[in-house]
Amino acid sequence: MKRPIIRIDEDKCTGCGECVPNCAEGALEIRNGKAVLVKEALCDGLAACLGHCPEGALIIEERDAEPFDEELVEKRLAQLGRKAAQPQPAGCPSARVLQMRPAKAAAPDPQAGDHPSRLGQWPVQLGLLPPTAPFFRDAELLITADCVPFAFAGFHDRFLAGRAIAVACPKLDDPGAHFRKLIQIFEQGDPKSVTVVRMEVPCCGGLTGMVTQALQEAGAQIPAREVVIGRNGHILSERSL
Repeated sequence: MKRPIIRIDEDKCTGCGECVPNCAEGALEIRNGKAVLVKEALCDGLAACLGHCPEGALIIEERDAEPFDEELVEKRLAQLGRKAAQPQPAGCPSARVLQMRPAKAAAPDPQAGDHPSRLGQWPVQLGLLPPTAPFFRDAELLITADCVPFAFAGFHDRFLAGRAIAVACPKLDDPGAHFRKLIQIFEQGDPKSVTVVRMEVPCCGGLTGMVTQALQEAGAQIPAREVVIGRNGHILSERSL
């Protein structure tokens, strides 16, 4: 059957082992100095391990693979002395991919503030996003600097609604890792358009630069534009890239 499953780039893998405890199914182990997938049926394809690889060697791809087998996972975890229902200390649920149905009603919700959330996915941080996440396919992709939602009050309704999102900081994050991830998203995720929303500060322009170069490197012929937000919360400019 064709389904999402992990692939390990041996050239990038250093055998550090960070991915092993962060696979809740015990599907990964280190052999001969490299991470390997023990058995296809152990991988659920939800990509919880991706955000823990410092080299970007883990990739989720959609291909023919054995079906995920929960009983086999239980046997594997028993062999490892782990329990399926017990979160691992080094694990992090922030990388588990979810595709949600964002609220469409504009009515106030006491549990959600004055306006409903327009977020339709999880995770949102670029470093945690698997390039082949289903919400990228034929999507309008929003790549935003992480300060933007704090400065622009109408962020959810003006920019987020109906879009897939990737959040990054070009100054504080690893630009090399982000650049490689963007190339993978444009090559494998197949979005239909890209909108970069950034702050007016000069360092934030690096986000636009990364996206532009990644599009060229990936050979992606998709429309792209940039929106610049001022520190006063106003839209300062919009342009095609």
